[in-house]
Amino acid sequence: MPLTDAKVRVLKPKNAPYKLSDGEGLYVLVTAGGSRLWSLAYRFNGKQKTLALGKYPAVSLLDARRARDAAKQL
Repeated sequence: MPLTDAKVRVLKPKNAPYKLSDGEGLYVLVTAGGSRLWSLAYRFNGKQKTLALGKYPAVSLLDARRARDAAKQL
């Protein structure tokens, strides 16, 4: 199920970092300190890689999705 801006806004930190997926490799990582970081998981030459897209709210959900789409075109 895709994320919404309201859902990302109210995410609370836990004892350990956790991820919530938006789809097509995009996810938000919520750290124990409460930071919400956008990342893109992808494969290159058969190996799992991660691309950091920015910190929420400086990078909105819409901006993160656009960055995901731009990165996938490369």
